[in-house]
Amino acid sequence: MDDARTHLRVPGLDPHYFIRGEDRDNLERFHKMASRHPVNILITGNQGCGKSTLVRQFASIHNRPLATFQIGLLLESGQLFGQQRLRSGETFYQEFLFPKAIQTPGCVIHLEEINRSETPHALNELFSVLSEDRSIWIDELGFVQVAPGVIFFATMNEGDEFTGTENLDAALKDRFYRIHLEYLPEEVEREVLVRKTGIDPDLAGSILRMVNRIRGNREMEISVSIRHSLMIAELMSLGASLREALVYSLQVSRDSLESLLLAIHVETGETRAPEDAYTLYVPGAGEAK
Repeated sequence: MDDARTHLRVPGLDPHYFIRGEDRDNLERFHKMASRHPVNILITGNQGCGKSTLVRQFASIHNRPLATFQIGLLLESGQLFGQQRLRSGETFYQEFLFPKAIQTPGCVIHLEEINRSETPHALNELFSVLSEDRSIWIDELGFVQVAPGVIFFATMNEGDEFTGTENLDAALKDRFYRIHLEYLPEEVEREVLVRKTGIDPDLAGSILRMVNRIRGNREMEISVSIRHSLMIAELMSLGASLREALVYSLQVSRDSLESLLLAIHVETGETRAPEDAYTLYVPGAGEAK
C-alpha cells in the first residue's frame, strides 16, 4: 500500500467546526466500532451545512488518511476500481485510487454525492464492499478485501431541487448508519461567523436576522446555507454593505431580489444603489477598502 500512501493524506483540522453533542458522541462510537469491523455512515442534510467538512474533521481528529471520490463522475459499473486504457496501440488496465484506498488500514473513504451517479448500475460494486463480507472480485485485480479499520462516509443532498440526483437504492441505503445535519442554532452560527471571518458579533447578528428572515419566507424561494452566511460575512468583513453582500452571495431571481432589497431597507435603512452607477475598473480606481 506504499503507492496509496503517496496519494492519501490526513486532512487539516477546522478549529471552528460545530456539531451537536449527540452526533459527536456517536461519531466516537463509530470510530471505536471500526476497530471491530469497517463501518458505513451516511450524512444527509441541507446544502452547505457542513456534510463534507464533517468527514474531513472526523479524519483529522482521528489522524486517518482521507480519500474522496466524486460519485457524480461515474458513468459505468466498475469505474471506481479502474478502467481499460490504450497505450502505444495496446490496451492495459489502469487501477485507480479506490481499490488502493479501501485496502489502506484506517482509511476514511468519502463517497461524495452518492445519489448523483450518471446511471444506477454504476454503484453495483459498492454493494459488495459495503456488505458484511467487505470484499469483491475484480477480474483485472483479483480478490480485493476492505482493510481493517476502514470507515465509509457517504454524503448526499435530498430533494427535487437538486438536479441530477436520484433516490438512493433502498438496499444500498440500508447498509449505512445515518447522521442528519440541520442548520446551526442562531447563536452557534453567529459564533461561527465571528470566528471564521473576524466580524463583530453585532454585525454577525444583523446578518443572521436577515438570513433567517429569508429562510423562513417560502415565497422567496431562496436557499441560504451556512456556506452562504459565511460568504456574506466575509464580504462584509471587507467593507461590503449588507445589501451588497446578500446580492453578490445569493443566487436570486429579479423578483426575489426586489423583495430582498425591500426587506433590507426595512431592516437597516440601506437604500438600493442605482443600477447605472458605473465606475472605472482600472488599476488604482475605486479600489474596495
